Amino acid sequence: MKLKIKEENTGGELMFFRDESGFDRLFFTRDRFNKYFTIAWNPGKSQKVTVDGTEYEFASNSLLTLLFNQSFSFEDSSTIIVWQFNREFYCIIDHDSEVSCVGFLFSSTDHMMVKLDESGQKKLQLLSDIFIEEFGTSDLIQNEMLLVLLKRLIIYVTGLAKSEYVPVVKSQEDRFYIFRKFNLLVEANFKTEHSVSFYAEQLFKSPKTLSNLFAIYKQKTPSQIIQSRIILEAKRLLLYTDRSVKNITYELGFEDVSYFSNFFKKNAGVSPSDFRNSLEIFKEGK
Repeated sequence: MKLKIKEENTGGELMFFRDESGFDRLFFTRDRFNKYFTIAWNPGKSQKVTVDGTEYEFASNSLLTLLFNQSFSFEDSSTIIVWQFNREFYCIIDHDSEVSCVGFLFSSTDHMMVKLDESGQKKLQLLSDIFIEEFGTSDLIQNEMLLVLLKRLIIYVTGLAKSEYVPVVKSQEDRFYIFRKFNLLVEANFKTEHSVSFYAEQLFKSPKTLSNLFAIYKQKTPSQIIQSRIILEAKRLLLYTDRSVKNITYELGFEDVSYFSNFFKKNAGVSPSDFRNSLEIFKEGK
């Protein structure tokens, strides 16, 4: 089942998938013009999910959130329930005050997986049933109703993720905002800005203050997050494009190919060339 609504005047799109065999996403090739945020729910048994070439365990009764520029595939997509939307339908950045998920729920370097208890499973099932009902109701307020449901879904998933990942004692909103804003800044600037000091300056904090904050949330250090984002993009370019290592070096803000190759090997365990040669590259979609 694939349900879709599109706003002709804005290009906004919202989609719902259930029982869809072969559902996947290839951002750098087939799907490069379709920038969808994804919320996936696995109500069935545990299975594998591959995100940007890396395999993860997608546990039973858990949620997975993915950014628009990530490629992914499921071991058995027919058992997964998926919501997808683009920023034209609902821009989480412009409406961050409503959902408070930017830089936290959707992240390129750390895939958010949230476990659902029995109550959460029932609530998600109810929400998915209401989505299906509203997709089948063609009237003048259909778009508005679906938008309200999407916001409700995002807020609910964000709340679940915060309760699982954010410490209760030290979860003041100002600190949580800085944590999310840092991730958002990295996403926007990682190709040109590699130092923690740049991001600290943008947030009017010292690098040490940022490091202490991230330690509270038991996350990677700020430097590790920047490096992880660079490595992830390098892997994507090596996996899904034919660009040379030299071209990738310059695109990611490095001036010397040897330095970049050493940086990649230190963080990925192999050289860029060996990484590319060790994997089968899918350049065409299914």
